[in-house]
Amino acid sequence: MLSQLSVKNLAVVETLDLAFSPGMSTVTGETGAGKSILLQALNLALGGRGDSSLVRHGKDKAEVSAAFDVFNQQKIQAYLQEQSLEDEGECILRRIISSDGRSKAFVNGASVPLSVLKGVGELLVDMHGQNEHQLLLRPDQQRSLLDAYAQSTEACALLNAIVAKYKTISNQIDELSTNQEFKQQQQALLQHQLQELENAELTQDELDHIEGDFKTSANAASLIEKISTILNQLEQEIGANTQLLSLSYELSQAAETDEKLLPISALLSSAQVQTQESIYELTSYLSGLSVDEQITAELEARLSELHDLARKHNCQITELMVAKDKVVAEVESIGGVGASIDALQQQKNQLSQQYQKQAKRLSKIRVEKAKHLSNAVTEAMQVLGMPGSEVKVDLAKKAEGVHYNGDEGVDFLVKTNMGSDFKALKKVASGGELSRISLAISVVSSDSEYTPTLIFDEVDVGISGAVAEVVGQKLKQLSEHYQIICITHLAQVA
Repeated sequence: MLSQLSVKNLAVVETLDLAFSPGMSTVTGETGAGKSILLQALNLALGGRGDSSLVRHGKDKAEVSAAFDVFNQQKIQAYLQEQSLEDEGECILRRIISSDGRSKAFVNGASVPLSVLKGVGELLVDMHGQNEHQLLLRPDQQRSLLDAYAQSTEACALLNAIVAKYKTISNQIDELSTNQEFKQQQQALLQHQLQELENAELTQDELDHIEGDFKTSANAASLIEKISTILNQLEQEIGANTQLLSLSYELSQAAETDEKLLPISALLSSAQVQTQESIYELTSYLSGLSVDEQITAELEARLSELHDLARKHNCQITELMVAKDKVVAEVESIGGVGASIDALQQQKNQLSQQYQKQAKRLSKIRVEKAKHLSNAVTEAMQVLGMPGSEVKVDLAKKAEGVHYNGDEGVDFLVKTNMGSDFKALKKVASGGELSRISLAISVVSSDSEYTPTLIFDEVDVGISGAVAEVVGQKLKQLSEHYQIICITHLAQVA
């Protein structure tokens, strides 16, 4: 509920502080007494339009602040939490309009976009008679009001959960279908690439060694000459091995005289042993070498083939097996996408059936309760001094498909006298008529509305006497459920 309204330098008002109480409050006064400024101020605090013309003459800015008690208001607290705004049981809306036309908005001291201020305001206050700010004129609000009256809000929420899942799966199917179409276009290329790789009969062992094998084969003659020369120098009578053997023996003899030479003798002996092992290994290596131009040519051709494949797959020769596995996976994924689409389509069909069942159930409730609500509001309007007026809650069938909030749109239609046609509530010209229609709807649906503060302006236009007294009684009745603020000229209403 609204607890405090503070105004500075707005229009003709220099400073104004008003405290409000629960239940019903009335604002009365002669024309020009400033009642409209009160509504202007509150409208600004709730995120309504504002410009530099509202700033008091000679001042650089106008400021409006509205404090609300939101203790136990779960919907409002949830919205504040969603916007990362602390409340601690209170919500303070503040708006500043500068003389240069700039606007600033604050919620609980935090600077926020105007859209957030307006979002909070719509949850806190519903202004009847101010077309700019009146929630009841919005189709989504009319639908919510009917569902609340029909006690079908949970049914609608369940339906919307089904719709959300349906649309998520539909998007997944669309994405997969687009992906599948692209992959199918690439399928011929992938199959050709896979066939090339399979025909190559690759093994990782070959890929790891072929370059070295080719290099060895291509240089076999040179290697044979070099290894033969080395072996000759190691094995001849005065070769390195013979000399090391002789020197090792002599040093071991000397070590018998001086033990300090023993480690050195061991090193020389080890060198001779390693030289002998080298001779053995080189001899074995040389026996495996042969100059075979045919083998060299075959290795060169094979290496060229593998290089071509590696270039096609943008990899090294040693990575061709990985490239092959990747192509196999891509080919298999084309069929996998189709299976995924089929599974998702089955889920989508099931959700469509659930939607049809739930939407039909919701429509049945709405059709029945729309008649009840229409009759109840019409009756209330008659009592409020609008003879011949009638309200019809119209349900317009939507196009075939799956829709949030069901298969029908909800529109409150009204005619203000017996000879007129029904027209949309938002097209009712008279502010007084609109305010009383809103009052009638609010009274009838008082157990259903959830905006904690209702403001009625011009509700007494064109009425007097007994009708005005009835309007006052209805407002008082409504104040048992909500905070009511009424702008009025009539003593009976006040």
